[in-house]
Amino acid sequence: MQHETAPVRADEEMDWPRLADYLARHLPAARGEMSVAQFPGGSANLTYLVRFGDTEYVVRRPPLGPVAPGAHDMVREHKVLSRLYQAFAAAPRCYLLCEDETVIGARFIVVERRTGVVIRDAFPDAWQGLPDIAIRTSNALVDAMAGLHNVDPASCGLEDLGRPEGFVERQVSGWQKRWELARDADQPGMDELHRLLAERIPTPQRTSILHNDLKLDNCQFEPDDPDKVKSIFDWDMATLGDPLVDLGTLLGYWPEPADPAPRAVRPEGARDPFPSRRQICDRYAASTGLDLTHVHWYEAFALWKTSVVVQQIYIRYKRGQTRDERFATIAERIPMLVDQALTLFARQRSQA
Repeated sequence: MQHETAPVRADEEMDWPRLADYLARHLPAARGEMSVAQFPGGSANLTYLVRFGDTEYVVRRPPLGPVAPGAHDMVREHKVLSRLYQAFAAAPRCYLLCEDETVIGARFIVVERRTGVVIRDAFPDAWQGLPDIAIRTSNALVDAMAGLHNVDPASCGLEDLGRPEGFVERQVSGWQKRWELARDADQPGMDELHRLLAERIPTPQRTSILHNDLKLDNCQFEPDDPDKVKSIFDWDMATLGDPLVDLGTLLGYWPEPADPAPRAVRPEGARDPFPSRRQICDRYAASTGLDLTHVHWYEAFALWKTSVVVQQIYIRYKRGQTRDERFATIAERIPMLVDQALTLFARQRSQA
C-alpha cells in the first residue's frame, strides 16, 4: 500500500517561506518552523501536509498550468467544507481560503488534518484477514454517499451552493466543451456517446448536495473500523443537483470481473468478492428511496465524463505542464471507457 505522504515532487515545489509567513498571519496555531510533505496519490489538485511542531494542516491548490473553466475550484471547496461539517461528519472542516495568487501561484485552502486509512492499491495488512472486508468497506462508502444525499442543504447553509434547475443539462454541455478544449485527436464513439446522453437526460427526482467524484480512494476509514467512512476528500466540484449523478460516478469507477477491461484498479488483499454494481444500487436505493430505472444513463455519463478527465490529465502531460510519468499513457483508457458506455445504451434498448 502506498505511503500516505512523500517528499514534494521537484516540479511541484512552492514558495514555502512565503506560505509559512501567510499561514502565521492567519492561523493562530501556525507558529515556528514549517515542514512540508506531499500527498502523492491524486492526479489533479496538488495537496500538501504542512506541519508547525505538533500542529498539522492540509493545503490544497489547483494543478500547475491552465485548468478547465470551473474545475479545481478552491472557492467552492472552501464554501462547502467551512459549512458541511456541521451536518455531515465525514466532511473535514476548512479553516482558510487564500485568494492571493502571489503566495504560492494559485488560490488555495487550508483544511483540518485527519488521519486514517485510505485504500488505494491494497487493503492494509491488519485488515486483510478480516471477514467480508471488501463488502464492509464498499457498504460503508455507499452508506456515506446516501447519508450525504439525505442532508438538507439548508441545514448547513448550503442551499445556495449551486443551481439545481437544469443541472444535468449543463453538466452534459459543459463536459462536451471541456472535451473540445482538451482534444488532440479523434476518439471513435465520443461524439455518438455525447449525442445519446444529450437526447436522453432523465428527470431529476430530488435536489441533493453532490460530491461529484465519489470513489473508494477519496474516502478515509478509521484504522480499527472498516465499517464507517471517517472522511471524504476532494470537494472542489461539489454542488446541488441530481444525486444519481454521484451514484453514476461511483458505478463508473466500479469494476466487475466480467468487464472487458477494468474500469479502475481494485484494492488487493480481500478474501471476499466486492459487491456488484447491482448490489451497490440496491443498497443505495434502500437508503434514499430513489427510483433507479434510468441508472444506466448516469453510469454511461460517468464513463464519458471520466474519458474527458483522462484526456485533460493527458493533455497537461503532453504540453509539459506536468512531468508525472504516470500520465504518459493514460489516454489509452479512453476507448475502453467509451465502449462500455455505449454498451449500456445498447443493452437498455435490447431490454426495452
